[in-house]
Parts: sequence; structure tokens; C-alpha cells
Amino acid sequence: MLLNIILVGFGGALGAVSRFGINEILYKNFSFISLYSNLVVNIIGCFLVGFIIGATIPVKDSSYYFFIVGFLGSFTTMSAFTHETIMIANTNLIQALSYIMLTVILTIFATFIGAWITK
Repeated sequence: MLLNIILVGFGGALGAVSRFGINEILYKNFSFISLYSNLVVNIIGCFLVGFIIGATIPVKDSSYYFFIVGFLGSFTTMSAFTHETIMIANTNLIQALSYIMLTVILTIFATFIGAWITK
């Protein structure tokens, strides 16, 4: 258990730094796309999660905790969201669609309320 926590933490640190680095590179070199740098990162992260899920059935071993949970989890939360959605969809498509709708609606609403409270 402790090893998994360390792997998630180390992978998470590298994922966060990678996200920051990609955002900075896009901002400095491609100003026209800088507003969409998070979209680029989310697409890359989601592709990698899908590739890993498609290539292997994720076994919760050290590479799973380091790369999927840690690195990709902090590189983009969208990859974690899509991973969970695919796992739910494998057993219940209606539940997966509900999860998508609730996530989008409730997170936008929570952001709005958080911003509204501060005004």
C-alpha cells in the first residue's frame, strides 16, 4: 500500500510538471492555440489512457499506479474521468451516460457557485 502511494505521488508530480511544460511551450510558441492548451493536454492524456486500456486490461500493479493514477491523473483529470467512464460503461451504459451528464453539470454548477460566493 505504501509503495502504491509513493508511486502515485511520484507519477503525479511528473504529470503536473509535464502538463505545465506543455502549456508553457504552447503558450510561448503557438500563441494562437494557447487558449486551448488544456484541450491539447486533455486529448493527449485521454488518448494515452485509451491506448493503455486498449492494449492491456489494466492490472493494478506498480505501473498502473504510477502511470495511470499518478502521471495521467495529474497530467489531466479528464483522463481519469474518461477512464472511470469506460469502466462504468463496460457494465452499464446508462449509468455511464448518467455519470457523464452529472459530472459536467455538477462541476460547472459547483464552479459557478464557488465564483458567485466570492462576489
